[in-house]
Amino acid sequence: MENGVRRPHIAVLPTPGMGHLFPLAELAKLLVHRHHFTITFITFAASDNSATQAFLSTLPSSITSVALPPVPLDDIPDGATIETRMSIVTLRSLPSLRTVLLDLQSTTNLVAFLADFFAADGFHIARELGILYYMFIPSNLQFLTVMFELPALDAAIKCEFPELEEPVRLPGCVPIPGPEILTPLRNRSTEEYKWMLHHAALYRQAQGILVNSFVAIEPGPAKILTSEEQGRPPVYPVGPMIQARSAAGAEGAACLRWLDEQPAGSVIFVSFGSGGTLSRKQLWELAMGLEQSKQRFLWVVRSPCDEDSSSTYFTASTKENPLSYLPEGFTERTKEVGLVVPSWAPQIDVLGHAATGGFLSHCGWNSTLESVAHGVPMIAWPLFAEQTMNAVMLAEAVRIAIRPVAGEDGFFYRGEIARVVRELMEGEQGKAVRNRVWLLKEAAGAALSEEGSSLKALDEVAAKWKSFKAV
Repeated sequence: MENGVRRPHIAVLPTPGMGHLFPLAELAKLLVHRHHFTITFITFAASDNSATQAFLSTLPSSITSVALPPVPLDDIPDGATIETRMSIVTLRSLPSLRTVLLDLQSTTNLVAFLADFFAADGFHIARELGILYYMFIPSNLQFLTVMFELPALDAAIKCEFPELEEPVRLPGCVPIPGPEILTPLRNRSTEEYKWMLHHAALYRQAQGILVNSFVAIEPGPAKILTSEEQGRPPVYPVGPMIQARSAAGAEGAACLRWLDEQPAGSVIFVSFGSGGTLSRKQLWELAMGLEQSKQRFLWVVRSPCDEDSSSTYFTASTKENPLSYLPEGFTERTKEVGLVVPSWAPQIDVLGHAATGGFLSHCGWNSTLESVAHGVPMIAWPLFAEQTMNAVMLAEAVRIAIRPVAGEDGFFYRGEIARVVRELMEGEQGKAVRNRVWLLKEAAGAALSEEGSSLKALDEVAAKWKSFKAV
C-alpha cells in the first residue's frame, strides 16, 4: 500500500514449462520495480515441482504464488502431445482458477489477468469479474502472426502443410516452407491441431498481447502487428525478457572454470534447452561430428529418447547418467578440447563468457534471445514446437544462424555437423553472422533502455492497467 492506496495487482497464469515461467518472471520483476505493481503467479499442478517452487522463491516479495490443485488426467493417452496436455489441463483447471481470482479480487486491488498463450480459456472468467485480460506470448511475433492467420489458412488450404508446393507467406514474415511450420500444425487430423485452432480463435479476444520480442529482430511483423487493425488486439513487443544470470551452483562453477582456461571466442556451446532430447543415433552422430570438427566445445548431454524430442519438457530432468550413451572413448579422445556435462549448464553465464564463440541451439525462443543478448552466433538445430520456424527466420531473415543440411532420412550426419561447426567458428559465413549478431546485441540492449521501443511499449500497457478501475 502506498499513501493509503492499494497497489494495482496482476494475476499471471503461465502454462507448464520453465521456458514459459522465466520470461514472465522477468516481466513481473520489471512491473514491480518500475511500476510498483504487486503480482500473483498462479501455477498449474503439472508445474508445481521443486524446481518451479525454488525459482519462484527467489522473486521479490511483491511477487507471490499460488498453486492450482491437480486435475484428473488419467483419460489422456500416453502419446498426447505437449499442446494437447497443456490445453486440457487449462480447461479442467478453470473452476479452480475462478476461485483463486475471486479470492485475489477480495484481498487485492486486482486490475488484470495475464494469461500465457495456452491459457486464454481463462479470459471469460476475467470478463465476468470485470477485470482486464491480456495475453503474454513467450515466443515471437512470427508465431503470433501464424496464430492470427491460422483460421484463414485452415479454410484456404486443403492439403497438409508439409504437402504445400509453395511456402506459407505471412504478413511481414519470411516465407515458411510447409514442412517447417510449427509441429502441431503438420497433421490436421490430430487433436493438437484442433487445439491450436481453438487457441487461435481466443487470441483475438485479448484486450492486448505482450510479446517477448523486440522490433529490431522482427521488423517486418513488428511494423504490421503494432499498427491498428479492426478485430485485432493491440500488440506490444516488450522483449527481450531474459534472466540476467544463471543460478550456477557447483556444477555450473566447474563449467565456467573450464571456460576460463580457453581462448577468447574459441568454444562452441552445444545445448538443446531444458526440454529437448535427441535420439540415440543422432546423439552418436553429434558426438562424432564434434570430434571431427577439431573445435573446442562445451556440450550439455541429455539421455536420448528415440520416440519424442520433447520428452523432458515438463520435468526438465534426464536419466541418471547420459554420458553412458556417448561413443566409447569419446570423452577421453576429446578431453583436450571439449567438456561434456550431464543434463545442465549455466547457459546465460556460458553465453556471456568471453571464451564462447558459438551456440549450437534448438532455437527455443528463450535461448535465441539469450544468445542475441550476448552477441553469440548460432547453428540452428530445431527439435519441436515453433523451433523450425524460428530456425528459418534466424537463418534467412535475421541471418545470425547457420543451418546444417539433413540427410534424406532427416538425420544430421557427422560430416555435415563437423562442416557447419568449423564454418561457424572459422569460416567466412561464420564471420558474417557474428558481425550481424553483434549489431543485434546492441539493438536488444537499446530496446529496453529508457527510450527504447520495448520499454515504451511496456510503459503503455502499465499505464492502462494502473488507470483501470475494477468494477
